[in-house]
Amino acid sequence: MKLKTIFVLGLVAGMMSCSTPADYCPVTASGNDLVFPALAQSWDEGIPLGNATVGALVWEKDTALRFSLDRTDLWDLRPADSLSGNNYRFAWVKEHIRKGDYRPVQKKFDEPYDRMPAPSKIPGAALEFPLTKLGKPVQVRLYLDNALCEATWANGTQMQTFVHATEPVGWFVFKNLTTELEPVLVAPRYRQEGSSAEASPVSGQDLQRLGYEQGSVIRKDNELVYHQKGYGDFSYDVVVKWERQGNTLYGTWSITSSLSGEQAEEETSTAMLRGLAKDYKAHLDYWEHYWAQSSVSLPDSILQKQYYNEMYKFGSATRENSYPISLQAVWTADNGKLPPWKGDYHHDLNTQLSYWPAYAGNHLSEGLGYLNTLWNQRDTYKRYTRQYFETEGMNVPGVCTLTGEPMGGWIQYAMSQTAGAWLAQHFYLHWKYSADKEFLKERAYPFLKDVAVYMEQNSIVDSKGFRRLEFSSSPEIYDNSLQAWFKDMTNYDLSLMHFLFGAGAEMANELGIKTEAAHWNKLKSQLPDFDLDNEGSLTFAKGFPYNASHRHFSHALAIHPLGIIDWSDGEKAQRIIRATLKKMNDYGPDYWTGYTYSWFANMQARAFNGEEAAKALRTFAECFCLKNTFHANGDQSASGKSKFTYRPFTLEGNFAFAAGIHEMLLQSHTGVIRVFPAVPESWKNVSFNNLRAMGGFLVSAALKDGKVVRLEIYAEKGGRLAVFSPFEHKVVEYDTQPGSRIDLAVE
Repeated sequence: MKLKTIFVLGLVAGMMSCSTPADYCPVTASGNDLVFPALAQSWDEGIPLGNATVGALVWEKDTALRFSLDRTDLWDLRPADSLSGNNYRFAWVKEHIRKGDYRPVQKKFDEPYDRMPAPSKIPGAALEFPLTKLGKPVQVRLYLDNALCEATWANGTQMQTFVHATEPVGWFVFKNLTTELEPVLVAPRYRQEGSSAEASPVSGQDLQRLGYEQGSVIRKDNELVYHQKGYGDFSYDVVVKWERQGNTLYGTWSITSSLSGEQAEEETSTAMLRGLAKDYKAHLDYWEHYWAQSSVSLPDSILQKQYYNEMYKFGSATRENSYPISLQAVWTADNGKLPPWKGDYHHDLNTQLSYWPAYAGNHLSEGLGYLNTLWNQRDTYKRYTRQYFETEGMNVPGVCTLTGEPMGGWIQYAMSQTAGAWLAQHFYLHWKYSADKEFLKERAYPFLKDVAVYMEQNSIVDSKGFRRLEFSSSPEIYDNSLQAWFKDMTNYDLSLMHFLFGAGAEMANELGIKTEAAHWNKLKSQLPDFDLDNEGSLTFAKGFPYNASHRHFSHALAIHPLGIIDWSDGEKAQRIIRATLKKMNDYGPDYWTGYTYSWFANMQARAFNGEEAAKALRTFAECFCLKNTFHANGDQSASGKSKFTYRPFTLEGNFAFAAGIHEMLLQSHTGVIRVFPAVPESWKNVSFNNLRAMGGFLVSAALKDGKVVRLEIYAEKGGRLAVFSPFEHKVVEYDTQPGSRIDLAVE
């Protein structure tokens, strides 16, 4: 990151010992930091802190400095009663589609998701510090390099807080206090007087509808303990401990779940014994390593700042052994309601987009949190597949709980026939970017093969010899109506089947399993061609052209992220890409959300259109994000960028934004590395370090005065390297050894 200045607060620079455990919190300022003249006044604009397990939002509520505390595995996992019984079968659904009598299906599968409060992610608690005597801070800053929030008062009082990068605890320290101050632990109101009227899953249902007995907060000396019983055997605990030494107040908090085996009391006691200085050093070590993995330098200050904030949130929301990024990750709504869409796992777009930056961003380890969970939940997915689809193999629920159980909803997508194929692509991508053959053998191919076995059995071969689905869908075209079931294959389902069987053949060939490779190739050869309209643009399905603005580019999945129709394939593919992108532009963004703009930027970058890619990303950053850079789905600028103007916070748009930057700077999905393939003409000075290309290659490059002056490639695993040389203007090839470097810099 650029423009750094080191500040050591309250100490002489370099001092490594201190009079109290809370005196040493050096911070590193960056031009990409978030800096505000006051605390946010709403939870969704708070300063985000997190480590993929626990998280906090720092803001002001009712004259109190408030930390909204959260944890990933705080879930009400009560079973969805409607997902049971003799009619819990896709065969039953298809009977009703054939008869044109779809209302029973909606009542059984769709409506309970909207009506019932659970299963759902639930909030944790809040930690407050009264501002009545202290007054309001005059500056609030998020130091991205250090993952630390700081608030400063005019009288010299200063607060610093961070969520430990690797432990389930958070720390806070107030320095130069001139008044008494103690933390207050505020429990969510699971029971209170008043209405508990139902609300939509977008705005969130009242917490009272969960039916919990209200937990209590108990004080023991300088400790606050909150225990909350949830559904069944589930419970969670929040503990806060603190000390006051002179004009310094410091302390730690933890939130633990009965699902984790951790104890908040033990976590806070152990943290206090370690001390803030030791914990902060370990925290800094983690983030220093994280930021060293890759870097970019862009001439557009808006995109530069947004990019680093996205990568900061990515580092705060996922770890190798964490649960995957849900809709809001570790920042559940703190407004007395359940989070938007229950804070669940949406596999019809949201989780997939959230992990796009892991690959080229050189954060494969963080991406494993997604893949490890999917791998560990295979038995759950296979049970669901046997029950609902009545096949062998494995599909994955399109909407599911923390533990992988289906939740229902609009079943065309919540119980999609091809959700597993899109998830399998992430195993494929991890293999391609890591070049890890052991991962291919032990994880990637077995996962994808299970999905392919299911897909073969779930599909049929018609009288013309084409393999297809009897009924097909395309998120979220025609919502959950009967019309949303297409009798001809949608390009969405078709593209995922093309990918699945093609990737299966590629993987099996790589592993030397020739008979299986031939089998998957045979299935792929049975699939029909993609449907095009009269202008050569991808349609939703035969007879259903793209004829209205829509938030989900499901019809164009073959272009991106699957890359089945790619610019490198020649003029025919280029015509399809141009026509499809033009059609999206022609119908406009009336019903786009923020993530649509991020996705559109990725597509434009794949078409080597840097101007349009940058334009879409700038619109996302300026119009669809709150002050703290959270993606709010709707247009927040009142500038007509969308007719959606609501503000439910979800994360996939943020992370797809970061991936869009990567696509502009580096592409390798065709087997040829290209640097700066889609930067605007006006970007004369751009650089990046250690972005990752397929094949396990780390690439660094610099553009100066409009010309490439540096191109360096490090081969982690060795092997064939193909790169388009910007100096020779042609593809050059090398046979590399593990650990070797190729330097194509200008002499």
